[in-house]
Amino acid sequence: MRTAEYIWLDGEQPTQQVRSKSRIVFIDDDVSLEPDAYPSWGFDGSSTYQASGGDSDLILQPVRVVADPIRGGDARLVLCEVLRPDGSPHATNSRAALRATLADGAAAEEPWVGFEQEYTLFVGDRPLGFPEGREQRPQGPFYCGVGSDRIYGREFVEAHTEACLNAGLMIYGINAEV
Repeated sequence: MRTAEYIWLDGEQPTQQVRSKSRIVFIDDDVSLEPDAYPSWGFDGSSTYQASGGDSDLILQPVRVVADPIRGGDARLVLCEVLRPDGSPHATNSRAALRATLADGAAAEEPWVGFEQEYTLFVGDRPLGFPEGREQRPQGPFYCGVGSDRIYGREFVEAHTEACLNAGLMIYGINAEV
């Protein structure tokens, strides 16, 4: 018995957001990192900008499983694609679109795909470290900046990066955004 945190991207625009929900599963250790060992799971797409209220059932289909670096132990993070009830990819399922593009011939070009985690941390409606009551300064000094007068919250970035690496998630970089 273990906790599996099912994770997917919603349909929010202009930028999709991460969603998740937990499920207790009975999966043996020898297959605990195999996506096929985890059941698909339904969810209400009308609450995630992915369906209308009258027809809101969607499916989470596990595609990658990694150790949960926060819960630890036997817990797992289950990364999912969103499918329609008939099993076809949902319009917000960009992973399926990438697979289709690769299958249509793009794979022959040997594309590189990488994931970089960019950050802008906020307190309320102001970027972390920006003084209240003053206008925001130009962005130039802060993009990929160095120094305590330019970059704030580095401990959060480092903790997140370490958690990704401990989980076995491949990311290739981090940087402060503006």
